[in-house]
Amino acid sequence: MIGASRASFVEARERLEAALSAADPAAFGDELYAVLHLLDREHVLRRALSDPAQPAERRAALAAGVLDGRVAVAVRDFVADVVRQRWARSTELTDAVEELAVTAVAAGAEKQQRIDDLEDELFRFGRIVEAQPELRGALVDRRVPGERKVELVTTLLEGKTTAATLRLVSEAVTHPRGRSLERALETYGRIAAERRNRLVAVVRTAVELDDRQRTRLTTALSAQYGRDVHLNIEIDPAVLGGISVQIGDEEIDGTIARRLEDVRRRIERSS
Repeated sequence: MIGASRASFVEARERLEAALSAADPAAFGDELYAVLHLLDREHVLRRALSDPAQPAERRAALAAGVLDGRVAVAVRDFVADVVRQRWARSTELTDAVEELAVTAVAAGAEKQQRIDDLEDELFRFGRIVEAQPELRGALVDRRVPGERKVELVTTLLEGKTTAATLRLVSEAVTHPRGRSLERALETYGRIAAERRNRLVAVVRTAVELDDRQRTRLTTALSAQYGRDVHLNIEIDPAVLGGISVQIGDEEIDGTIARRLEDVRRRIERSS
């Protein structure tokens, strides 16, 4: 998001926290997703609600009128507050509504003390999808109805993950919004992590880390970045030994495979 939209999103997120204090976060998130689907379908409405040439109160009144009776009063009023803000582009309004919906779902997991599970499950499901092309194909095939995809996800996850994970994965497979499934899951995991004001470190290692190693790595990374860090561990025999850590766009690669590759490149340059 650019300047004006970023400031508007910060304001909307603060208002969301106030709204969730008096609501069921999971239900609130579901209804925000319903609003998102409406705005994604109705381009004219989306542009009207984000048009800076229209007075803020007119935009809010339009949103309230459209949503009245479709969603809970608290959600209607919250969305009216969101569209009162200034959005540089109509798509930035919908992107903000999506992130607010994910935040609400994550808040529901946090309320149940399951937000760590939510982060882990989103990461692990993303890795399962990457490793199983047939499953991925079924989940991203545009010819497969959304209901069938949700049935498949429910069969795979119900009773084995948090309700929040099932909800977000179902959303990712039915409404990718132009992203790959893996990217959508990664985005949702990032938002859940930000709910706890912490970074996500993707750690690749040839063998599972024990509790002591996890604790030492978490402590070291948290000290380095000045924020709590959540580890997502990916077992990858190709690294041979050592570990690599990726946080956002930054990668710390201490694997034997990387060292061997560096040696190979030096040999090629000198030959």
